Amino acid sequence: MAYSSIVKPSDYFNTKLYTGNGSSQSFTGVGYQPDFTWIKRRGSAEGHSLFDAVRGVQKRLVSNDNGGEAVVSNSLTAFGSDGFTLGGSDTVNGSDNYASWNWKANGAGSANTDGSINSTVSVNTTAGFSIVSWTANGSNATIGHGLGSVPKMIFLKCRTQADKWIVYNSTVGNTKYLVLNSTDAPTTSSTHWNNTSPTSSVFSTGTSGNVSGTGETFIAYCFAEKTGYSKIGSYTGNGNADGTFVYTGFKPAFVMMKRTDNTNHFAIYDNKRNGFNDENNYLRADGTYAEGNETWGDLDILSNGFKPRAVDGMHNASGATYIYMAFAEAPLVGTNNVPCTAR
Repeated sequence: MAYSSIVKPSDYFNTKLYTGNGSSQSFTGVGYQPDFTWIKRRGSAEGHSLFDAVRGVQKRLVSNDNGGEAVVSNSLTAFGSDGFTLGGSDTVNGSDNYASWNWKANGAGSANTDGSINSTVSVNTTAGFSIVSWTANGSNATIGHGLGSVPKMIFLKCRTQADKWIVYNSTVGNTKYLVLNSTDAPTTSSTHWNNTSPTSSVFSTGTSGNVSGTGETFIAYCFAEKTGYSKIGSYTGNGNADGTFVYTGFKPAFVMMKRTDNTNHFAIYDNKRNGFNDENNYLRADGTYAEGNETWGDLDILSNGFKPRAVDGMHNASGATYIYMAFAEAPLVGTNNVPCTAR
C-alpha cells in the first residue's frame, strides 16, 4: 500500500485553467505561490510558455522550440501568493482557453556549492522538485541540485543561446538523451550526461554545447520520486483498446508520457481539462498544436494509476516502450488513512 506523507498533493502541484482576455489579469486558486509555471493555449496553435522564480518573471522559455530565453514584457508579470498575473500576450492570455501547470519550489533560490560548478537552486525537498541555474565552462562538470534524493527526470535548457531542450530519464539511462522540443527517439551520446547518473546531490554534464557551452547560462528542472505524490517510470504498450494499466500508487493529476523505442510526441494529460474518463484531452509539449481530443488519445485516470484506452503509437502501440512522469491529485492512502477513490 502506497502510504504518503503528502496528504494534500495540490499544495505542491496544481493545474489552473483559465480564459484569456487579451489584457492584464490576475489569477488565484493555485493554492500557493508557484515557482514554476508552464502555460499552454488550448484552442489554437501556440507555443508553450515556461516561467520560473529563479530566472524571474517575463522571461519566457518555450518547450517546443530551441530558442533561448526571451523577455516578453506582457507575459507572466508576477507570481502571487495564490497564483500569477499575466499581461495581454497571446502566448499566455489571448482570447482563448489556457492550461497552466504549477509546481512549488522555494522562491528565487540560494547558492549551492555541491558540484564542480556553483549553482543557484530553488528546492522543495518534500515534493522532490528543484530549479537549478548555472553558468557552464565547456568541460565535464557536476551541478548541485539540492534535492537530497536522486532525480529521475531532468529537463535542461540553455538560456542564453539557441540549443535543444535536453532530457534525462532514469529508464533511458545516462548514455542517452531525449529532446523535449522533438519527437525523436533517444540519442546515444557520452557528451551530454557524461555517461554518469545523478546522485542525491549532483547531476553530471558533458562537453556538448547543448549542456555545457562555455560562458552560457543554463536552467534545469529536476524531479525525484516521492511515494504517493510523484512517479517516474515506464510501461510497455499492449496494442489493445483495453490498454496497459500503469500503477502509480495515487490518483494522477498530471501525466506526461513519451515513446522511447521510436519517434513520437511528449503527451500531457491532467485532471482538470475535460475531467472525466475516458475523454481526457492531451497537449503535446514538443509542438504548438491545439488541444487534441481524438479517440486514439483517450486515457483513463484511475484511483491508483492510469490506462491508455486506444491503439496508437503515442500511447499504446503493441510492444512499444514508454516513459512517464506523473503527479498526484490524491495519494492512494495518506498518513491520515483516508483512501482516494476513482473518478
